[in-house]
Amino acid sequence: QGRAEFLMISLTSRAHFRQRVIRYSMKNGVTKAADRFRVSRKAIYEWRNKYDGNWKSLIDKSHRPHHHPAEHTPEEYDLIRRYWEKNQDDRIVLWQKIRDKGYARSYKSMCRAIRRMQLGNTEKARKGYKPKPYEQMTYPGQKVQIDVKFVPKYCVAGEEKYYQYTAIDEYTRLVYREMYDEHSTYSSQDFIRKVVKFFPFKIELVQTDNGTEWTNALISNTPTPTLFEAELEKFGIRYTRIRIATPRHNGKVERQHRTDEKRFYKKMRMYSLEDGRKQLARYNRFSNNIVKICLDFKTPNEMLKEYLAQPSANLDSSAC
Repeated sequence: QGRAEFLMISLTSRAHFRQRVIRYSMKNGVTKAADRFRVSRKAIYEWRNKYDGNWKSLIDKSHRPHHHPAEHTPEEYDLIRRYWEKNQDDRIVLWQKIRDKGYARSYKSMCRAIRRMQLGNTEKARKGYKPKPYEQMTYPGQKVQIDVKFVPKYCVAGEEKYYQYTAIDEYTRLVYREMYDEHSTYSSQDFIRKVVKFFPFKIELVQTDNGTEWTNALISNTPTPTLFEAELEKFGIRYTRIRIATPRHNGKVERQHRTDEKRFYKKMRMYSLEDGRKQLARYNRFSNNIVKICLDFKTPNEMLKEYLAQPSANLDSSAC
């Protein structure tokens, strides 16, 4: 804002100066005005042609070009418009789909093109948030976040309740999901077995919230290990819980649940637990091949592949 005010003052001062030069030149001639104010005769003639009696007519207009040699072509705009309707709620998927059709520009270029085309609603500016420093994981399996999501009622044909268990590796963002009809430590035990089998690397640490499907630590002074905690100990996996009422500390899996709601549940209809599991398995394979901005536009599978290609990579999958 301060810079904008400075530029406005500068433009105004320049316009007033030009007005003085023009008035002097009208009384004493262009040559004398050029000598007195040390400007060229050509500039004075240009200013006089623009001048209509008001100093505002002497303010510099924008020099921004109307066209750019690298601007979006009509074909590229048509490609974005063609895929916009079905993918407007998920721009990263939109970008990935049009890239497969020959679109060669970056994700940010596509977003600017969408704003120019005035497609959809303009995103509101978010309130500034300064996150605390967070330890970045340096290899797969260093920490895996796990959480449960309630399957929305609108996509279930009957009255049954279902639950999606989700595990996400912090380094690669590789995700594994499974659906259950019971929200309990029995389901949690079964899920961690499947997680260990799914991930092609050894899991060192698992992080969850303080729900009773994971632990009894908050409901007993002398808690006994749950089936979930006993299974973690069996696999030699360390266990940690986030602070109470701070779901942002499990933010990666929480964010993944919001994405799953948008990409999967709003577009599906399930009629049984078996049907839901089949659809969720297909989506799980699909989602791990979608690029993520936080991974510098790489997919979780690509991140894993790149790490495995490093000479120093040492992934012990003996637990699998």
